[in-house]
Amino acid sequence: MARVTVEDCIEKVPNRFGLVLLAGHRARNIANGAALLIDRDNDKNPVVALRELAEDKIAPPELYEAIVVGLQRVDERTEAEDEAETVALLAEPQHMNMAEQELIRALQSDRDGGQEERY
Repeated sequence: MARVTVEDCIEKVPNRFGLVLLAGHRARNIANGAALLIDRDNDKNPVVALRELAEDKIAPPELYEAIVVGLQRVDERTEAEDEAETVALLAEPQHMNMAEQELIRALQSDRDGGQEERY
């Protein structure tokens, strides 16, 4: 395929906005060192990404999944880790004399990333 056109890619990804997202994501991956699935032929990364899509070298659902995973913000901490941290906080001497409401406010502030006055 000497030239890639939007019409070649629209057959694979019917939504033009989706096509731009997928090709842009793939082009960034290529720029960051991902292996090429076709010969470059002196083309720039966006053209290589479009050619890969047009030639079915990469599946659009895989790219969609990679985009979604890349945009997700997942808290890696488990509930058990949170509970262990709370127990450790309660064991500290400075928290032994703290009222329950003050402790709850301090824990919520830590959770929310705030730096409100605790004591």
